[in-house]
Amino acid sequence: MIEEGKKAPDFSLPADGGENLKLSAFKGSPVVLYFYPKDDTSGCTKEAIAFTGLKKQFDKLGATIIGLSPDSAASHDKFIAKHDLEVRLAADETKKVVEKYGVWVEKSMYGRKYMGVERTTVLIDKAGKVAKVWRKVKVPGHAEDVLEAVKAL
Repeated sequence: MIEEGKKAPDFSLPADGGENLKLSAFKGSPVVLYFYPKDDTSGCTKEAIAFTGLKKQFDKLGATIIGLSPDSAASHDKFIAKHDLEVRLAADETKKVVEKYGVWVEKSMYGRKYMGVERTTVLIDKAGKVAKVWRKVKVPGHAEDVLEAVKAL
């Protein structure tokens, strides 16, 4: 489980646009790392659109927004194109990063138990340490809350 004040675990993952994203490459600027269950689903789409809507404000603060899910980079490309998203999306198909961050959890829907990503956002400061963690995120107003936390860094 990820903890505030600890160093954020580094990772290198395929991302949208055929690139590779390495967390440590962003050291020196804040990173908003948001974990979401699945591309192009209702809550995940609303969350990505909300972060996209505030991207210019995050940019002014020098913060990078990275969404991360177990979907493939090709799925991310389609998701970005369909909704005109301006956030970077990393593909954790092996689920190693979601496990490392403690967001790959047992979930339950209609009495059926399954493993999935718990919607979580991790704010990483300029030094690469976890500044704040939001668990079991509710999408409405969340991107605004994260922006306020970045301003406070």
